[in-house]
Amino acid sequence: MPDTASDSLPLWLKLAFTAWIVAWAPTFWVLLGPQNYFWLCNLANFLILVGLWRESRLLLSMQWLAVALVGTLWALDVGTAALIGWHPIGGTEYMFDGEEPLLTRLLSLYHLILPAVAGLSVWRLGYEPRALAWQTGLTWLVIPASFLFTDPSRNVNWTRGPFGSEPQALVDPLLYLVALMGLWPLLLFLPVHLLMRALQRRGLLR
Repeated sequence: MPDTASDSLPLWLKLAFTAWIVAWAPTFWVLLGPQNYFWLCNLANFLILVGLWRESRLLLSMQWLAVALVGTLWALDVGTAALIGWHPIGGTEYMFDGEEPLLTRLLSLYHLILPAVAGLSVWRLGYEPRALAWQTGLTWLVIPASFLFTDPSRNVNWTRGPFGSEPQALVDPLLYLVALMGLWPLLLFLPVHLLMRALQRRGLLR
């Protein structure tokens, strides 16, 4: 919980994000099915909602790690593709696929919303250093679950191969999965965590 009332999260943010979840969650269920919620960025929607209402510094810090760099890379890939038709990273080709429902593509813009909401929350409440360990643990649960319980063709959390729907064939699938579990927090969470810790040491962030 925040130390003072001035550190609390604004009610309008909680209500606006709740309205977003009420609209987004059932729509994605209908369009893509419940297995879509296994995506870590989709799971972040629900965890941020809980974190907002509980004003949980730990939970919001965890989701800041989950979405900050992912959202930035997603925006970079979509923006570059929109401007020059090239995907420098990959994974957002569906945003330009006319066979994908327009509503699905529009709702995917939440990749821009989540970093803003989680970032504002962490700025107000402060960053919890334990978030790196907790979010890594959560990721190590979700990635194997994605591998076991989702349609392989959906490649949820890229458990079958990088970005596309085709499974990778370079290494054993289980070896790839273990490597993915190691690289995900190392490449996506740790840089953000180190930045937050640097800001805290300089007194720029609680």
